Amino acid sequence: MSKPKSKAKPTAGDAVRAKKQEKLSFLARMEYRKMIMYPLVVFVIALILLAVNFPTLGIDLRGGVVVTAYGVNANPDELAKYISDKIGVDVRVESFTGVETSGVRVYAPIGTDPLRIIDAMKEKYPAAEYTHSEVQPTFGEIAQQQGIRALAFAFLAMAVVVFLFFRNLVPSLTIIFSALSDMTIAVALMGIFGIELTTATIAALLMLIGYTVDSNILLTTKLLKRKEDSIDKAYLSAVSTGFTMSTTTLGALLILWIISTSQTIDNIAIVLIFGLLADFMNTWVLNAGVLKWYLTREAVRGGKA
Repeated sequence: MSKPKSKAKPTAGDAVRAKKQEKLSFLARMEYRKMIMYPLVVFVIALILLAVNFPTLGIDLRGGVVVTAYGVNANPDELAKYISDKIGVDVRVESFTGVETSGVRVYAPIGTDPLRIIDAMKEKYPAAEYTHSEVQPTFGEIAQQQGIRALAFAFLAMAVVVFLFFRNLVPSLTIIFSALSDMTIAVALMGIFGIELTTATIAALLMLIGYTVDSNILLTTKLLKRKEDSIDKAYLSAVSTGFTMSTTTLGALLILWIISTSQTIDNIAIVLIFGLLADFMNTWVLNAGVLKWYLTREAVRGGKA
């Protein structure tokens, strides 16, 4: 006669997981109506912010002049004011630091003579090395169209994959809406913090589609195919894993943003941070609320307890 199998002793990992689930249990106790309503209110506010204050297009999307000065160490705001006073045109200045050199970049509207900017800067920094380039509005329009097309195709491809994977209208539409809300909130925050919409930030929005859909698929799969006794237990199991995934990614992006000396990398990192913060809400509150409502309704229809 075989001996009955003894229960496995809880490990340190089990204790950490249980503690994390206990801290997040308030989310599982929320009423699904509130879980759905709060993120929708934030989404509407983001739409209003976009209508009032849409992010400024970068030079690569609208055209303009860029003057790069190597070996210049100056406060960007003070230098921008100095150049604007000298040439009578509003400019934007950002500093950069490379492996071998550092300096500043001056961005001016299309039609500005770059030599006037260089002459003004030479009065203060005669020893600096200067280069300039110009992006024509037609090229900016082409970049805009390509960026919009890339976002649309990526979003459409994501939606198709989600529908094919779940073959269920309500969960699939919720995942798609959550991704849309993440992008909308990220772009609205870009407008608030004065981050320009450029080809780099469009690339960040494309990456955001993949980042945010991962957590939504994790939650939806866990709840639809749950092995736990209840929806709340399945939710807590998913949220403890999902929070670990998202917080590690968020931490890596935060470190990248802090240590980066490139404005382009800074912008990519901060847009992804905005999107991931929005995804915490849209995945673990909005999507969870919809799934709770949907699964409860299906259980009632099927006569389940």
